[in-house]
Amino acid sequence: MDFLIATHNMKKQAELQRILEPLGIRVLTADMAGIDLSDVEETGTTFEENAFLKADSGCKESGMVCVADDSGLSVDYLDGAPGVYSARYSGDHGNDKKNIEKLLGELSGVPTEKRTARFVSAVCCCFPDGRHFTVRGECEGVIAFEEHGSGGFGYDPVFLVGEKTFGELSAEEKDKISHRGNALRKFVEELPKYIGESK
Repeated sequence: MDFLIATHNMKKQAELQRILEPLGIRVLTADMAGIDLSDVEETGTTFEENAFLKADSGCKESGMVCVADDSGLSVDYLDGAPGVYSARYSGDHGNDKKNIEKLLGELSGVPTEKRTARFVSAVCCCFPDGRHFTVRGECEGVIAFEEHGSGGFGYDPVFLVGEKTFGELSAEEKDKISHRGNALRKFVEELPKYIGESK
C-alpha cells in the first residue's frame, strides 16, 4: 500500500519509511510519486493543526492517502519557543545551522537545570473519503551548550537525552525514543482501524 508524505524532507521520509515498512506501507514523497503538491502555508497555532493542513491538502491534490508530520522543539525557558516556528526560527526557513545558533544564543548563560525541552511530533493521516486522524508523540530532553554529533537533522545535535544528543544516536536508537518514533508507534496502532474500512 502506498502512502504519500507531504514533505520534501528526505530524512523525514526515510524515518517514516523505516517505521511503517513492517505494515507493508511504502512511503512516497510527491517527487517519488510524480505529483506536484502546492506549498501549504502553515497557519496553525499547534503542531496538530499544521499537520492536518498539510495532510488534507496533499490528500485532496493527489487522491492518495496522505500523511503529514508537523514537529518542533519546545524549550521551557523560552516559554515553549521555537514551537511551531522551529523550522523558521532564525527567519531563514529550514536553515538548521542558523536555527541552532539562534537557540544557543537565546540560552546563553542559562544553567543546565533550566534548559529542559521536548521535541513534539504531530502526525496526521487523511484519506480520500474524508476521514482523518492525528496522533502526537513527545520526547523530553535538555538543550546542550554546544553541538554534538552529525546525525539526524534540525536541532538534533543540541538535543540531549541522557548522555547523548539525537545527533550522536544511530537511526535505530533515535527511532526507539524520538518524538516522531513515539507518534508513529501510536499511528501504527491507530491505522488498522482505518485501513480495514477504506478497502
